[in-house]
Amino acid sequence: MRTASKMMFTVAAVSALALTACEGEGAGADEVDSDAAPEDLTVGVAMPTQTYERWLNDGAAVEDGLEEMGYNVELQYADDDIPTQSQQIDQMITSGVDVLIVASIDGSALTSQLDAAEAEGIPVIAYDRLLTNSENVDFYVTFDNYEVGVNQANSLLYGLGVLDESFEPADDAPDETLNVELFAGSLDDNNAHLFWQGAIDTLEPYMEDGTIEVPSEQTDINQAATQRWEQETAQQRMENLLTTHYNDGTELHGVLAPADPLSRGIITALRNDGWGDSIEDGLPIVTGQDAEIATVSLIADGVQHSTIFKDTRMLADQAVEAANDYLSGEEPEPNDTETYDNGEIVVPSYLLEVEMVLEENYEEILVDSGYYTEEQVEDGQL
Repeated sequence: MRTASKMMFTVAAVSALALTACEGEGAGADEVDSDAAPEDLTVGVAMPTQTYERWLNDGAAVEDGLEEMGYNVELQYADDDIPTQSQQIDQMITSGVDVLIVASIDGSALTSQLDAAEAEGIPVIAYDRLLTNSENVDFYVTFDNYEVGVNQANSLLYGLGVLDESFEPADDAPDETLNVELFAGSLDDNNAHLFWQGAIDTLEPYMEDGTIEVPSEQTDINQAATQRWEQETAQQRMENLLTTHYNDGTELHGVLAPADPLSRGIITALRNDGWGDSIEDGLPIVTGQDAEIATVSLIADGVQHSTIFKDTRMLADQAVEAANDYLSGEEPEPNDTETYDNGEIVVPSYLLEVEMVLEENYEEILVDSGYYTEEQVEDGQL
């Protein structure tokens, strides 16, 4: 694998200029009793699943942050079942929560719950996944998801040797056409479309000039999608791609994968098919996202090439701050009022930065910052 003394491809900082919010205030901002003591106020927190490491971390971080401020918290996980999440949010509204923080399974499936929240004067904060097709979304906290895709594509191109450590065209780029396959996330997650668009916009010039090629010709998000971001689904698709398009000796050089569980499924399929145990002995370059501990361990061992780190500590802090603003009778301050059109309104948003993690820099980004310990990376588990 190509090396560099220091690799940190960080998305440019979001503008620090304070932007004004969209016209009108949040649906429930005027309804919250700002004179109530924190112990008399409750925040409902709806998370999509407990089977994905990052959502466990997110839920715990939001809960801890709110409880440290003295608020009550009702935290629910829906096990990736839409009716379950709908019922959980219904119950939160019925029980009288004062603010809702929602990381949805399907951002378009909660319109009736959002209507009910608005009717009860409950502000709604969308957490990382945009809530769509409703005007009753007050605020959105997330990362710059288009730039996540740009980072994933650039990390793939860097791993393939097309770009150098400065992400400029490499002087010693391979002369041969490089074969890659493309994976996308779950189509019912708005972020999956943004990840895909950022990656495709970055890769398209290289596909057009013949630098890279997709032998399967599966270059549409509908062909590449992975329902519910399931590792097993990604592994099965990779197995099918290998059987159909690579059983004649065709080389595979890299795989664009948008999330770490998918990456691990893809790597399992590649290893089982004899493509090598590490990048050094022939395993294709595989990208990822979320810096899950099992994946960071694979990166440290030279198995997976990269992941994108979204510091969920910062995301949780921003959600807690936004909830506290509403509970204090104030409006949270966005830094983006243009990007996130949910089909009904442009939702005032706060965007956070992301970082590319590679074998060369995982210690600096993840260990030195206290996100993981070196022992956790070595063990591949928390």
